[in-house]
Amino acid sequence: MAVSANRLELLQIADAVAREKVIDREIVLAAMADAIQKAARSRYGSETNIRADINSKTGEIRLQRLLEVVEHAEDYSTQIPLELARDRNVDAKIGDFIADPLPPMDFGRIAAQSAKQVIVQKVREAERDRQFDEFKDRLGEIVNGTVKRVEYGNVIVDLGRGEGIIRRDEMIPRENMRYGDRVRAYVYDVRREQRGPQIFLSRTHPQFMVKLFTMEVPEIYDGIIQIKSVARDPGSRAKIAVISNDSSIDPVGACVGMRGSRVQAVVGELQGEKIDIIPWSQDPASFIVNALQPAEVAKVVLDEDAERIEVVVPDEQLSLAIGRRGQNVRLASQLTGWDIDIMTEQEESERRQKEFNERTNLFMEALDVDEMVGQVLASEGFAAVEELAYVDLDEIASIDGFDEDTATEIQTRAREYLERVEAEMDAKRKELGVQDELRQINGLTGQMLVALGEDGIKTVEDFAGCAADDLVGWSERKDGETKKFDGLFSKMDVSRAEAENMIVQARLLAGWITEEDLAREAVEAEDENTDAAEQE
Repeated sequence: MAVSANRLELLQIADAVAREKVIDREIVLAAMADAIQKAARSRYGSETNIRADINSKTGEIRLQRLLEVVEHAEDYSTQIPLELARDRNVDAKIGDFIADPLPPMDFGRIAAQSAKQVIVQKVREAERDRQFDEFKDRLGEIVNGTVKRVEYGNVIVDLGRGEGIIRRDEMIPRENMRYGDRVRAYVYDVRREQRGPQIFLSRTHPQFMVKLFTMEVPEIYDGIIQIKSVARDPGSRAKIAVISNDSSIDPVGACVGMRGSRVQAVVGELQGEKIDIIPWSQDPASFIVNALQPAEVAKVVLDEDAERIEVVVPDEQLSLAIGRRGQNVRLASQLTGWDIDIMTEQEESERRQKEFNERTNLFMEALDVDEMVGQVLASEGFAAVEELAYVDLDEIASIDGFDEDTATEIQTRAREYLERVEAEMDAKRKELGVQDELRQINGLTGQMLVALGEDGIKTVEDFAGCAADDLVGWSERKDGETKKFDGLFSKMDVSRAEAENMIVQARLLAGWITEEDLAREAVEAEDENTDAAEQE
């Protein structure tokens, strides 16, 4: 390889490499210049500071040695005295560099091989950067490619200007791919790694189905119909919830298409995966009833705090509602974001009878009344002794067979029972070493104080350091299922807002915050809400 080589040929090589690798021509020329610099250093010495420039129009190569201006030179291959430097440039000063032109030269075989390696490395890096920049902008899109090879169950896909990988767990079960097969997949991740950009593809991702419907249903593409949520059991069954922004368009019918043409196109791409298209509803109960189709639902009971719902179905509908291996209820839970408990009408009746008996026994024991009175109170909807102790007296007196004297006696016994329980709890609190100061916090009962003491929370500072999750519990959603973790007060009918209020009181008592801090936060929150409302 010679610097005096045909200039036109040099530019032609740069153009050819740039076209083949789909990278900028200037990047190739810069790589060639770096290679020439490295080869020149092997000739003039590795410590020599050499710069090579290639004219992008003429192909002319210019070699220069950069010499640092110093007061007294010690190494004339890298330095030049200030006096000599000013002979070339009158404005030269210490620390500047003077360019010393070098004559054209021929490189040996080893130097030429080294230069070739530099060019290959630089071009490869540029190609990797180009691939990463291109595919990071295609994140969340569907791409088409050809199967290049299969390695240990993972499929390598040729995307034309890059390679993607479909891992075994991102492929539809029982789907076989061979060399040369055309494949369509969803880009769910693009990472820059040492061996080059890694483009991760999926055929099981819920958004793959969303994108397929977007391609098949013009109303979704135009934004008239929205896909609100998707749940998939890849290769087997899926549920998709849709809503129309135009009341004249049926979202389910539009997604199904004439004689099922649109949904069948998606089913065909997903290897026969059955798809239930469900109308989305803002009402959780209605949405869950729709999500459990084709099963019929008799009744639903919502627990919004726990994001849990109980669904009662006829006995003969139980297996259909649950589905094979729990598939139907699992997909419905993923689709709606609610935990769903399914029971038959008989099971619900048995559970209600059990709860009724428990309440009856509670009233019999706490109020020292016979079974009939306990049953009457339970059947009237009273669930706890606290309700009887503090409810309006007329509500008890209005029960058939009760008069005002009976109501007064029941309420008196209820309050006496609660006082006894509170006294027992207070004694236990003292035994546990829980500070009296904690009793100043409104809402904390004796039972709660005992629970705190048993968990080692005995001072105002201890309680001030708690979070609401510590008291009322929290939930984590994973793989479409919600796992719940109990807090100290989970069984005491305490809401999250009440728990947060108690903690704020403790922090005020501990001196961690002031009333002024709370007032300022309230004003800031109100301003944020006002700004948000104005933007809407």
